[in-house]
Amino acid sequence: MGHYMLSFHWSSLLFCLGLLLHSGKAKVHTKIQAGPLYRVLGTPLSISCNVSGFTSTETLKEFQFMITKPDKPQFAFNIISTHDQDFAYAMYSRRVRSGDITLRHASPNSVVFEIQSLQKGDEGDYECFVVNSESVYDGVYNAKATVKVIDNSLSVSSSVSTSLSYNEGDALTLTCQASSNTIQHTHLSFAWYLLKDVEEDAKPIISLDRDFTLSPGQGFEERYHAGHIRLDKTGEATYKLTMSQLEVSDRGKIFCQAQEWIQDPDRSWYTITQKDAEKTTLNVKAREVMPDTSSLVVRISAQQTTLQEGQELSLSCNVDAANLEERLLTVAWLQGSVELARIGPTGVLSVGPEYSGREREGELRAARIEDRHYRLILQPVRTEDQGEYFCQAWHRDKGQDGAFIQGAVQKSGPQRIIISATESGLSVEMQPLVNINEGDRLKLTCKVDGVKGQLSVTWHHRSTTSTATTLFRDVISLSREGVSETEGEFLSRGVKATRPAPDTFTLELDEVTPTDSGVYRCTVSEWKSNSKIYSQSQTTTVTVTPIESSVTVRLITRKSSVTVGENVELLCRVQGPRVPVTLIWSLRRDASTVDNILTLYYDGGISWSGDQQGYQVKVENKRNEVQHYLLINGASHREAGMYQCRASVFVENVHKKLPESNQVAVMVQNPVSKLILTSPRTLTRHINGDIEIKCSLSSDPLTFPRYAVTWLRHHQAENKTIISSDREALVTFGTQVEPSSRQRISMRRTKGPSFELTVRQAQLSDDGSYICEVVEWLQDPRGNWYELSPVSQITEVKVVEPANDLQWEVNEHQQLITTEGGEVELQCNIISGALGPSFFYKVAWLYSGNGSPLTNVPLVELDHTGLLRYPENQALVGLQGRLHLYRPTQSSFYLKIQRAHEADSGTFQCQVDQYQLDRDGHWQQKASDKAGPITLTVNVVEKNLFIVMDEVERNVSRSQHFTVPCHISSQSSSESKFQVTWLWQRDSETEQRPIFTAYRNATLQDRFDNGDQLRFGHRLPNQFSLTVMKPVPENSGRYSCEVEEWLPSLSRGWRKVAVEKSGYMTVHVFPGGQSEPQCSSSTWIGIFVPLVICLLLVIFLLVLKICMNKVSGGKKSGQSLWVEDHPLNTKPSADE
Repeated sequence: MGHYMLSFHWSSLLFCLGLLLHSGKAKVHTKIQAGPLYRVLGTPLSISCNVSGFTSTETLKEFQFMITKPDKPQFAFNIISTHDQDFAYAMYSRRVRSGDITLRHASPNSVVFEIQSLQKGDEGDYECFVVNSESVYDGVYNAKATVKVIDNSLSVSSSVSTSLSYNEGDALTLTCQASSNTIQHTHLSFAWYLLKDVEEDAKPIISLDRDFTLSPGQGFEERYHAGHIRLDKTGEATYKLTMSQLEVSDRGKIFCQAQEWIQDPDRSWYTITQKDAEKTTLNVKAREVMPDTSSLVVRISAQQTTLQEGQELSLSCNVDAANLEERLLTVAWLQGSVELARIGPTGVLSVGPEYSGREREGELRAARIEDRHYRLILQPVRTEDQGEYFCQAWHRDKGQDGAFIQGAVQKSGPQRIIISATESGLSVEMQPLVNINEGDRLKLTCKVDGVKGQLSVTWHHRSTTSTATTLFRDVISLSREGVSETEGEFLSRGVKATRPAPDTFTLELDEVTPTDSGVYRCTVSEWKSNSKIYSQSQTTTVTVTPIESSVTVRLITRKSSVTVGENVELLCRVQGPRVPVTLIWSLRRDASTVDNILTLYYDGGISWSGDQQGYQVKVENKRNEVQHYLLINGASHREAGMYQCRASVFVENVHKKLPESNQVAVMVQNPVSKLILTSPRTLTRHINGDIEIKCSLSSDPLTFPRYAVTWLRHHQAENKTIISSDREALVTFGTQVEPSSRQRISMRRTKGPSFELTVRQAQLSDDGSYICEVVEWLQDPRGNWYELSPVSQITEVKVVEPANDLQWEVNEHQQLITTEGGEVELQCNIISGALGPSFFYKVAWLYSGNGSPLTNVPLVELDHTGLLRYPENQALVGLQGRLHLYRPTQSSFYLKIQRAHEADSGTFQCQVDQYQLDRDGHWQQKASDKAGPITLTVNVVEKNLFIVMDEVERNVSRSQHFTVPCHISSQSSSESKFQVTWLWQRDSETEQRPIFTAYRNATLQDRFDNGDQLRFGHRLPNQFSLTVMKPVPENSGRYSCEVEEWLPSLSRGWRKVAVEKSGYMTVHVFPGGQSEPQCSSSTWIGIFVPLVICLLLVIFLLVLKICMNKVSGGKKSGQSLWVEDHPLNTKPSADE
């Protein structure tokens, strides 16, 4: 498959290069034999291919042949190559190896491609490729020729027996039939050949070429010019050879040969097929003669010149000459110009064909009575025997070369014989006229009356082309014993003579032809005592209507105009007599080419031609006609054209073509396009901007179309192609588009589908009407692509000079507040009317720090050419490293600060300069302006520190510890660190003083001045505590905690973000071991008395329960759950 794709792409490359070079003067030119070439199945095919224009004419060029078949026009199959043995596909490799397919060099620049025996699958387009051996391509390296493979319909036959024997000097007549059923325009050539026993090759005796020119063969010229050899075409397909005087050198095998010729497109004639008839062995016996130059005197006489019908006619012939005994004489009797019989030098009797039947019946006898006396007897005579009789004689001399030479013929004077009819009761009656169609059976009836003796009958025939004086030929006879005997040329025919009733005789002749037309005579003879006493005849005229006159062929269809994919039904009606018909369906696609679709033979066989996958046939027999249907399933443009059905019959080994049917045109139309185009009606663009025109398509998705799109511009009253894309998406520029302008023009396909034309850097000259023209391509049922009518849409484009102004979306002073570490996006948006692809912008972001000497310092710049630059400033290096400048739209310039620092706080401002290219390609500044300032404040974190503020008062003794808690309920950040300080104020003091501090780095500081009396606690991240151990009254006072929240800053390290103070905890420390006032005795009594009462009540309820259980146990003893009260039972014994 890879090899095929390589070959296919290579051929496509050659084709494209050929197209590109077509406009110039190509150097290399490849030429192949012009097609279409019609060749016959099973015969050889030869195609020549040559190339010219290479630098070296002596270098051997390499060629290769490929084929594209009708059923797969989109695929090319490798056949053979002169340089690559593995080039052929598997389907051809075996034939290449066997030599059935060859490719040989005729010269360094030409090859001959040959197929020895064509197959049906060999039909297609043959393409010859020449391999380029040079470094550049300049010309056409391939050429195509179409080959059509047709059936062999040539028929050649002869009805002569396989062996014939004649004497030297005798006359020979042979007939042969040759015909063809090919629908293409062909010519037949015909020849008679003689293959002598001592020679290997047959030599032509006489031939008739395709132009109907008659030519004698070598060695037969003199005999042809003397009139002794003739070739006559006696019918549509019958050729007759006549050799009036056979010679000994004519011994051998004689046969006829026909060739079928067709004219190729190059006007040359080519033999597509030839056939030979069966050979007939011809034996010619030589005769020995003595030379004598004396003349002959011939006389004729009759015993009786006036006879009655049934009597004997005796004709004597006397010959006088010197040395008669030494001469080889031949004597013949003639009635008018018809020879009755002759006696040769050996005394052998030869009877003319018209009298052969009477000689077999014993009615004609002839003999040599003496050396000079010859006699002929005809009995019984008939009335048609009346007329003038002649006798002629000649001698034969032997020449120096041993061949016999016939002497001059001497003819007697006429002898008039008169025959009158005799009285008899025998009468014969026949139907006077009989009309019959060719191919039918002829049946003639002869009615007799007045019969007294035995009867015999002889049927005779005289053709319509004969004159009234021409004698009848015997057809068949039926003797009085009922024995039939067929005569002459009717031996090979289906002829039969019967006597179905005593007074009825019939003649039956099968499959009559127009040559059987004429006069038929029924001769009935009456016999008595083995002697024929009387004969009576009657004639009838038979007319055989040629089958072409009796059969009509008509082609009809109900629907001749269809849409691609619809079905078509053609009906060919063959009306007339029932004969075996061979029908050929043909299609003419153009004025010169007729292609066979199929041949339906009379025996039911079907032969398809080429790619006919879309056709089906059906045959129905009706009462008076045969209906042949041709069905086109899913018509495509390939099936469009003029259809015709042609019928022929094969009668007597001859193809007889019947009248052709009328032609029926089948038109295959494209479906109505459902393609809808959408594009803007008008479009206005600025100079030096981009013109983008979008052409959106909408069509029937079920057809899976492809599109060929062409963009045109209406300029100077004509449409000029700008750029186009074919259905394979191959993009090409129009021939009128300058190479310098092609860089500005492009076309692309987007979803939808849509096709977008882009013209960059628009100029005022680009004004005008732009046309989007789309051709929709669909696939027909055969897989071939066809195009629908183009659909177009116009867009008016106006290119204008834009206004040079700058406007801002927001021009007021803006305030932005953010948290340190986050991202900040500063926006700068243009809403100027001068936006467009023709304008380019330079943007610079300026910075002024809070409390800093930096004022309107450029942070980052993006110029109009797309170059990004960071101006050098050591104070801004940190900030510049965290900047991201981007442009989401043409009118937007955004600056993003990543990981904002507190030190980034300040004022930012966007400055934009507008530029445009002039026609010379120089940058021109059109405008410049600054947007409103943006003040940015970056806070480390938002304060969110809260501490429990509850006010608590406690009394403790000296022996009790007390704890001062410090709980943080919320914090500003999860990264916060805390510094906690506990404060104490004595009752006598006015201010609190710190007594203990827990720093954020886990460092502790005790300021209580009482040793280790303080204990620090930190159980949870947000809970701190300070415990005073063993307090003394001096430790009384107000306690509280103060919390400082610290967070890391990106620019300043750790910093305090919040300070909160808790509520007061007032502690009273009492001396004497009492920490708080004691409870009174009355209080304890109030608690103890109820408790005692509850206990007594519980005891009473338990005792009552136990007593009730004992009483219930006296009525029924229950089993104890204790083990001792329930001894285990022993296991029962077997006895139990």
